[in-house]
Formats: sequence, structure tokens, C-alpha cells
Amino acid sequence: MVARPMKNRYSKYSRLSEHIFRQILKCFVQDLDTYVTAEISGISRRSVNDIFQKLRKRVVSLLENEQPFSGEVEVDESYFGPRRIRGKRGRGAGQKVLVLGILKRGGNVYTQIISNADKENILPILQGKVLDETTVHTDGWKSYDGLIDIKNFKHYRVYHSKDEFVRGKSHINGIESFWSFCKRRMRKQNGVRKDKFLVHLKESEWRWNHRNDDLYKLLLRNLGENPL
Repeated sequence: MVARPMKNRYSKYSRLSEHIFRQILKCFVQDLDTYVTAEISGISRRSVNDIFQKLRKRVVSLLENEQPFSGEVEVDESYFGPRRIRGKRGRGAGQKVLVLGILKRGGNVYTQIISNADKENILPILQGKVLDETTVHTDGWKSYDGLIDIKNFKHYRVYHSKDEFVRGKSHINGIESFWSFCKRRMRKQNGVRKDKFLVHLKESEWRWNHRNDDLYKLLLRNLGENPL
């Protein structure tokens, strides 16, 4: 028996034509919301959302083989979630999700959700994601104490608590630019549910890491080799 050719080579068992699927993929890489994408493609918002979630999961899988960082890197944490509760400031402010970020200057970023910003949570991640002989830039948070002791890092700090944001080449402006990029994206989603937060975070990471690439061609090639 001769197998039927796939109707859509980019998505297994899909009822959508390749033309419509490509439209949806273009909307995804342009970061359009599901309402606009549904209008453009002519399919239901629920179907668009289902495809977007599958694409986000694919993006997460593409990040799994990222290599450890070297050279000059910046490390910082940021909180995502509801507005800050009055009286709560800084690290530990309210019911927020805490994310650690590591950014290679001029290169990629890596993010990981952590339970709190103490040394026991942060240092093992740095040991796994940052190679020896790397220059690490952080703020003055106490959890970064001892970086040189656990690994052969060069460690430089700026002390935001003293209104110090740049000292020579020492700053964390790059990772802070990523946080701004990530939060702007999530605001466009009109809020992200906590159970969906990780895939949206990783999507932002993937978009940042491929900011100089044609995302449409990149994903289309991947989906052609390994359909959804």
C-alpha cells in the first residue's frame, strides 16, 4: 500500500494547508498575538493558540544543547509577576517568579527559574554554565561572594545599593537589557499564566539568542526536518 503524502510537511496530521501554516508561523516569529493571527489566518484563536504552544515547546527543545559560557559574562536575577506588594522591596518582593540570567557579552543568554537568590541556588548553576578563566560581572549581592573560591573566575562587581552602575568595564547593562526585552514581550501577552511562564521565558531567551537571524527560515528548516 502506497503511503499518502503529508498534507503539511511541517506539522504531522495537520488539517491545515502548508500555506495557512506558513502564515501562522510568520505571525509567531513576528510576535503577533493570537487574536491578530486568527484574523490573518482565518482559523480559530483556539487553534492558533494550540500551534503557538507547540512552537514554543519546540523552541525550548532547541535551547537544550547550548554550550557553557566563556569570555566576559554578566550575571543577575530578576523578578517576574504581579506588581510589587507595598512594603516589599528588592529581592524577595511579593509573590513573584525569580529568574537567574547569565549573558555572554555580545552573545547568548541563559535563564533558569530559581526558588530564592541565595548562594546555594546560584553558585551551582554558575559552576555548570560558566567555564574556567571567565570574567564574571555581577552586582554587589552577597550570594555572589566566593565566586573566585569555587572556580577560577575573575569576578568584578558594581554596587547598585551605592548608586554605582558602571565602573570601567564592569557593569551588568547587557543582562538588564535582556530583562527589559523579556518583560516587554510578556506584557504584550496581557499577562502570562504561571504554568505557562517557563515556555514564554525560554521563548524570549531563544529570540534574544537569534536576534540577528531570520527566525522564520530558522524554524521552517527545523520543522521541515522534524515536523510538529
